[in-house]
Amino acid sequence: MWVVAEKDIAGLMTPEAAFDAVEAVFAAMARGDAWNFPVVREAIGHEDALYGFKGGFDASGLTLGLKAGGYWPNNQKHELINHQSTVFLFDPDTGRVAAAVGGNLLTALRTAAASAVSSKYLAPKGAKVLGMVGAGHQAHFQMRAAVRFGNFERIVGWNPHPEMLGRLADTAAELGLPFEAVELDRLGAEADVIVSITSSFSPLLMDGHVKGPTHIAAMGTDTKGKQELDPALVARARLFTDEVAQSLSIGEFQHAAAQKTISDSDVTALGRVITGDHEGRGDAEITIFDGTGVGLQDLAVAGAVVELARQQGKAVRVEI
Repeated sequence: MWVVAEKDIAGLMTPEAAFDAVEAVFAAMARGDAWNFPVVREAIGHEDALYGFKGGFDASGLTLGLKAGGYWPNNQKHELINHQSTVFLFDPDTGRVAAAVGGNLLTALRTAAASAVSSKYLAPKGAKVLGMVGAGHQAHFQMRAAVRFGNFERIVGWNPHPEMLGRLADTAAELGLPFEAVELDRLGAEADVIVSITSSFSPLLMDGHVKGPTHIAAMGTDTKGKQELDPALVARARLFTDEVAQSLSIGEFQHAAAQKTISDSDVTALGRVITGDHEGRGDAEITIFDGTGVGLQDLAVAGAVVELARQQGKAVRVEI
């Protein structure tokens, strides 16, 4: 099998390549050419960690595999980021393992790409103000992708721990955009596009905060119990996601579904908008994309990285 080390990913995968791969996966899922397997995501009772597997098969691209890993909230003491993962690819013809790829940076890039793809298709026309809810490791990737693929003129941000907002200000400065730390009511009133990327287990962005035409990319909820948005806000929005069943069970929409203010028929796969099978935003004032994170996205970016690594001599061949 081929091994591509985590340290080599940054020099191989670009945001543009991640965007293209994720957009293509959404479309393949909508066409029925690719599907995800049920997610395993559990607390292991050690180091407060969440560990699991996300996998799938893309019949059009013959990509089969899984990502193993999760969230270790105490990793700072080890000088490691909290999200740790590895992607394993398999030969769909034989079942033999084909590659092992460092998944940390790939996860950040594909998560940011999914958010940016949702904004491409669902953001209100002429969106100029980007709102960031969250200032952790993934937030920087989200901001960079949103700005790279959008036309934002300024950024406003909020974080549960205000002392961390300097990180967002630094990233905005690198992008050449003004940044201002604000309270959530002002963020919801001013931002045209809002990206939430936290590990919260209680709602942060409330229904009364969001005013005017807005697109929200809710990217932090991928486990039972996690929550970033007020269910009342979800109930009055037009809803989109990467995987409908996953969104209703472990994603942001699980809470409104539990309250029976929405049903599965209220949630549309983003891929249907990309393929032209759904109008997308239409006349909705608020749209929400629930980015639960699907295994097919990880496999798509990992497969692209393996090919680039082989071409550039950065992949190591290992016999097992």
